[in-house]
Amino acid sequence: MIDRLTIDRIFNSVDIVDIVGDYVSLKRRGANYLGLCPFHNEKTPSFTVSPSKGIYKCFGCGKGGNSVNFIMDQEGLSYPETLKFLAKRYNIEVEEKESSPEDLKKRDQRDSLLIVTRFAGEWFAKNLFETQEGKNIGLSYFKERGFTENTIRKFELGYSPAKRDSFTEAALKKGFQLDFLNETGLSIVRDDWKIDRFAERVMFPIHSLSGQVIAFGGRTMRADKKIAKYLNSPESEIYHKSRVLYGIYQARKAITSNNNCILVEGYTDVISLHQAGIQNVVASSGTSLTTDQVKIIKRFTSNLTVLYDGDAAGIKASLRGIDIILEEEMSVKVCLLPKGEDPDSFARQNGAEAVSNYIEKNAVDFIRFKTNVLLEEAANDPVKKAGITSDIVQSIAKIPDGIMRSVYLKETSGLLEIDEKVLYTEVNKIRRKQFFKNKEDYQGQGSAVIPKSTPQQQALTADTEPILHQFEREIIWLLMEHGNKELYFDISENDTTEPDENSEHERIAVSGFILDDLNQDGLSFSHPVLGKIFDELLYFHLQNISFNEKYFYNHEDPEIVKAMVDISSKSFKPSRIWSKHTKYDEMDDTDLTAIIERLLVEYKIDRVQGIIKELGAKLKDASLEQEERTKTLVEIAKYNQVRINLGKSLPDRIFYW
Repeated sequence: MIDRLTIDRIFNSVDIVDIVGDYVSLKRRGANYLGLCPFHNEKTPSFTVSPSKGIYKCFGCGKGGNSVNFIMDQEGLSYPETLKFLAKRYNIEVEEKESSPEDLKKRDQRDSLLIVTRFAGEWFAKNLFETQEGKNIGLSYFKERGFTENTIRKFELGYSPAKRDSFTEAALKKGFQLDFLNETGLSIVRDDWKIDRFAERVMFPIHSLSGQVIAFGGRTMRADKKIAKYLNSPESEIYHKSRVLYGIYQARKAITSNNNCILVEGYTDVISLHQAGIQNVVASSGTSLTTDQVKIIKRFTSNLTVLYDGDAAGIKASLRGIDIILEEEMSVKVCLLPKGEDPDSFARQNGAEAVSNYIEKNAVDFIRFKTNVLLEEAANDPVKKAGITSDIVQSIAKIPDGIMRSVYLKETSGLLEIDEKVLYTEVNKIRRKQFFKNKEDYQGQGSAVIPKSTPQQQALTADTEPILHQFEREIIWLLMEHGNKELYFDISENDTTEPDENSEHERIAVSGFILDDLNQDGLSFSHPVLGKIFDELLYFHLQNISFNEKYFYNHEDPEIVKAMVDISSKSFKPSRIWSKHTKYDEMDDTDLTAIIERLLVEYKIDRVQGIIKELGAKLKDASLEQEERTKTLVEIAKYNQVRINLGKSLPDRIFYW
């Protein structure tokens, strides 16, 4: 359990632009920052970060919250684990007892797996630097590759000893459960034995975007060719290789600052380029590039440069997987290194400036590169050329943006010496076919294809929210946005005493007026989350405790945080009263007076109408006793009179500024 004082220190230290900026490329727009939402796929930025309020809000998918909510969503961490993560980042000490076997059992599976992999990373690194075997074999290998000690420590490289169960025994001795060792793939468990997966290998930890160790790659130190040269962790609850890029944690800030990401194939390629001074580089770790990996890169930049060595077969195989980059509307270039070179060797021999200059000079647009590679292979064979044309057109058809497609078609027409109209026709055929391919997304075919509503669309079009909830949301908005403003209440119409020259008007804060008015009538909110906020606001007011919106932005209840972000960003449908006065973002002083008066009265009228409706439904019960029926009718008459009186009172109150 983390005490409230420490939680407050964490929230006060956190810079939300710094936190979100590790995952999203942000650009300043006035007082706020704007970027592409990491929670849904979008082409136009609608994800806004407010540094003054410490919150984020996407106006596309509706996601919103504070720094803690953001890390929880991105990393799948619990609330306490996220607080500890942020505390560590901002050097805030959090006291917690060392985990015992009993504590580990109580942790949920994901947290336990992360603890195991973190321990493993530290254990492998310690073996590399502090054991004779690690120094002689692992450290010697890394130094032969030209890696400095700073680089080795930066990427947290390590070594797993040759003894087949060294790590497993060490982890069990520390109190870790064998099930978790098996699930992370660090240990291989059978009925009668258990061994280390990575025995006698140098270790490359794989990090999440936030820097947590989630998996490992291990290179064998044996000469035996029957053993796999590289071995990776299996898929687990915390590691999905299709959603991870090696080096992204170390590269994310450089990718943003350079507005470009360099994609290579292996671990050592990434490390060598980093050491040479080129840090905006990641690797797909030997797997074909996936849509999820491309989306990770797109959070930081829309520009990608693929760095290939001179292996023609490897290039051709890789080309087939890069079309997904075009689908994400990214600008893709390809740079071919000199024959016999790979990114690792080229970086070690030439240094950052030479490598950067080479890439800038030799990087070619992907479509042009692909066309040239395939044309060279086809030579003068017309059948092969037809196949090339089809291949290139398939790639261009993946591009969503019509203007970009047109540019590529024009250029490809010249390269292939084919009429541009013919290429247009083929691209349109492919796109039409793709349009009708997924029948689950459509209710029909032909000229009357109607897309099914997505959950988001259904939520936006379903106008079922009670008017009371709209009123309650707007009351809280007024309390937060205008609560400290003062109204001047004319006491001459409500007080028979003669006011002196210094007290013609009573000054009342908006927050005090609203809260006192509702409290005197004994009203509480009907919306469960808004009710929690109102109750806390009323408590602060009655106890004379000052409050501001940041208290709720940093609240431990995520539902309250989300509600407050929605209210602050005004991402809710306004109630009917605004059309009678003004838009709430253009409110002047006179409008504020009228809005408060009308909102409170209409809110009460709506509450009374709800009671009358409930009482009316009660009368329909045939089993209702006559005495109870008479009593209910009296109640209805009473509430009808209250409703009439409320309506009459609307124009009677007078306020002055």
